[in-house]
Amino acid sequence: MKSALAFAAVGEAITGLALLIAPSLVGQLLLGEQLAGVALPVARVSGIALIALGIACWPGPPLLGMLTYSALVTLFLAYLGFAGGLSGVLLWPAVILHAILTVLLTRDAVRMQYELR
Repeated sequence: MKSALAFAAVGEAITGLALLIAPSLVGQLLLGEQLAGVALPVARVSGIALIALGIACWPGPPLLGMLTYSALVTLFLAYLGFAGGLSGVLLWPAVILHAILTVLLTRDAVRMQYELR
């Protein structure tokens, strides 16, 4: 159960660090466009949020927070790919990874509910 949460927390914290250090590169890899102007500080704030999310989820039990984040980011990234016309080389791998994480985290949440009964 904790391995999916730990994997997701570490992955999001690493992504957040990348957004802080090189937001334009991350933008290029995910969306196929370099970030500029107001997008740079927004990306860095997002990076800070991802790092905080990773820290908040390590090693504690806030499985629902990571599950919610993973499900919503899966939907949002897929939306960007389909309707937003944005598509970098890592967009669809990121969608797939988050979809897998969502399934694993959902499985863990269901197991946790059964353990509490």
